[in-house]
Amino acid sequence: FSVDSATLTRFFSFHYLVPFLLIGVSGVHLTFIHESGSSSPLGVNANAEKVLFHPYFSLKDILGVVALLISLLGLVFFAPWLLGDPENFIAANPMVTPAHI
Repeated sequence: FSVDSATLTRFFSFHYLVPFLLIGVSGVHLTFIHESGSSSPLGVNANAEKVLFHPYFSLKDILGVVALLISLLGLVFFAPWLLGDPENFIAANPMVTPAHI
């Protein structure tokens, strides 16, 4: 069983395009929901329930990115070996060919 070029092309093109599609759908969501409000089946005025996007959601997004960066930088600077492969710490013997070769 082998994977042919056509399968790889479909796989890579799909995984390349999906993030851009998600960004586009998120942009459409932000444009329509946060500017026009959502429709109410009860007929309630949507402007009364609408939360302004900029001060609240922008601050929340910025704080989320800062928290993510702090946690990733903490991992990288203080414990970089936690995500590594244990075989990288085995002392090399230049006279023996490794088993995986």
